[in-house]
Amino acid sequence: MRLSGRSFVLLVVVVTLVLVYATGQIAPADTPYQAQLRVWLAARATGIATLALLTLQVLMGLVLSHPTNQTTWKLSKRFFPWHENVLVFIVALLLAHVLTIVADPYAGVGFGGALLPGLSEYRSAPVALGTLGMYALAATAVSARYTRLLPAGAWLKLHRLSLVVLVLAWLHGLLAGTDSDALRPLYVVSMALVLAAGAHRYWVIRRERVGARQGASPRPAPAAAPAAVPAAIPVHLGGDR
Repeated sequence: MRLSGRSFVLLVVVVTLVLVYATGQIAPADTPYQAQLRVWLAARATGIATLALLTLQVLMGLVLSHPTNQTTWKLSKRFFPWHENVLVFIVALLLAHVLTIVADPYAGVGFGGALLPGLSEYRSAPVALGTLGMYALAATAVSARYTRLLPAGAWLKLHRLSLVVLVLAWLHGLLAGTDSDALRPLYVVSMALVLAAGAHRYWVIRRERVGARQGASPRPAPAAAPAAVPAAIPVHLGGDR
């Protein structure tokens, strides 16, 4: 993962503002209930931001792996740096999400629930989905960073876990959040965009395969070997390639 100096400063500023606001340093809470709710809202905000960036990350991955882009690579120079930098923001916001939800004594998640699936007192199954998504994200991030240390093609198989990460994060946010009804349009739009991009990529690949099969001409039969050539000497014919 590469991150320019300007992007790093922006990352630090964004995460710091979220955490400072969550602790009441910018706008102190007016009531004890508001102070109690502040950390929970920060956890939800960082979680929603992480989901939005995950959606963007997967969409950029689908664009980078699109067949039309692989033949021209016109979009790679523009998208690939963003693809790398957005991952850094995702990891930072995810850490902020985990830390704030663990810091909330009323959430019932705790370090155990955040790190081990099934130990959360609050909505154990949805929280477990988020934990599994976190580990799947770690696998894709590490494999993308250290591709040379892995067998050929292994990093790509691990990188395809990004779709699994998005689905787990999507289910986690939808099922674990108490405000899921209000945020339902966000969940619908995020998944619809990814499904549309994936369907278009599949359609283009399928169209190219069908066109290749229909346009392929029958392989010509090999010509007979010249009589003057001894049988012991192999003849390399065009049809044998």
